[in-house]
Amino acid sequence: MSEEAYVKKNVDNEVATIEFYHPAHNSLPGNILAKLADTITETGKDDSVKVIVLKSGGDRTFCAGASFQELISIDNEKDGKAFFMGFANVINAMRKCPKFVIGRVQGKAVGGGVGVASAMDFCMATKFASIKLSELNLGIGPFVVGPAVQRKIGTGMSQIAIDANEFYSAEWARSKGLFAKVFDDNDQLNDEIQKLAKQLCGYNPEAVKEMKKMFWDGTENWDELLENRAAISGRLVLSSFTKEKLKKYQ
Repeated sequence: MSEEAYVKKNVDNEVATIEFYHPAHNSLPGNILAKLADTITETGKDDSVKVIVLKSGGDRTFCAGASFQELISIDNEKDGKAFFMGFANVINAMRKCPKFVIGRVQGKAVGGGVGVASAMDFCMATKFASIKLSELNLGIGPFVVGPAVQRKIGTGMSQIAIDANEFYSAEWARSKGLFAKVFDDNDQLNDEIQKLAKQLCGYNPEAVKEMKKMFWDGTENWDELLENRAAISGRLVLSSFTKEKLKKYQ
């Protein structure tokens, strides 16, 4: 596996696979978040694509959330808000995309990684894909990803947000509606994603577009909502509490 972070896209038989990777457990710095959001948006406009599969590189962690190295370097509210807007933009890109976004979650998802998984239209995982909302441990809170997570798992979101030290199993996430199906290994997961993607390519694109609108009805205010939430996180990341917590990651 390359040690260089990337976002790459491959289109095959009307299925666009978008993959992101970072050597630090697929954590997401600002430049990768921006490229991911732009790639999703651009792919949504590509008439040759019928369905999008979103995945991360590697066989272990799906996404460790925010890049701690980038969090450590933030020294003003403007930059703080701009960083957390990266997650807002990825979530909103999936929300506005006129095509179904199918998620492949092969391993653990933490913080912003849970938010990314929650914004997918249909998400499948392996049994190793436990989830954790760890933000409260850092003195921040899952403000930006919260609306997406709560939309998917309901009141269970407050449970995992408060219980910020604990991983919740993939089966728990499935029971709450985050994952549609959970498999024993990556091979089974890949086969099922390929099968579903092929099936979706046979559907009427106009029907899919209208269904996306229906599924996301009531989220029209998320551009403003997530921006406001990014500002809260951008302020809290500067707190002495959070600065002290982040020191151990330097």
